Amino acid sequence: LASPIHEDRLFAVFALVHRYQKSKGDDKDAVVAFYLEHTDRINNWDIVDASAHKILGQHLLNRPRKIMDQLVRSESLWERRIAMVATYALIKNGDCKPTLRLAKKLLRDPEDLMHKATGWMLREVGKQDEHALLAFLDAHGPQMPRTMLRYAMEKLAPEIRQAYLEGTR
Repeated sequence: LASPIHEDRLFAVFALVHRYQKSKGDDKDAVVAFYLEHTDRINNWDIVDASAHKILGQHLLNRPRKIMDQLVRSESLWERRIAMVATYALIKNGDCKPTLRLAKKLLRDPEDLMHKATGWMLREVGKQDEHALLAFLDAHGPQMPRTMLRYAMEKLAPEIRQAYLEGTR
């Protein structure tokens, strides 16, 4: 992860993911601790997206999730993205509430890469629980950045997407 070369850092997180998946107990905790101690080197969208849900997200399935609130409030774009993308593991495990909670906190985030990540995770929520996504869009759609809204609605029926875009739903 210390390498200045992007591909080296990407390969390093692939190795971390592999190590996490093969580890047990304290070894898993050590991988997560290492990951969180080096978020300054996990500094590109593809590095985050290849690792956050497979390391941090998996780790938080049966643990307190306070770290997500810390990360989502960070000044670091990459730490905020780690928090959001980590929720993918929770969504796949049937728990959409953390994603919706973090998405609400990110409605005014200035970064387009956060709009995309948040919209992506909201779209994944919709695949598990369309009613939860629609309720979120009903409550927050008008305040959502356009990119976030478009990503979130991608799998919805065309007439529903159009209604949100026109503000008529």
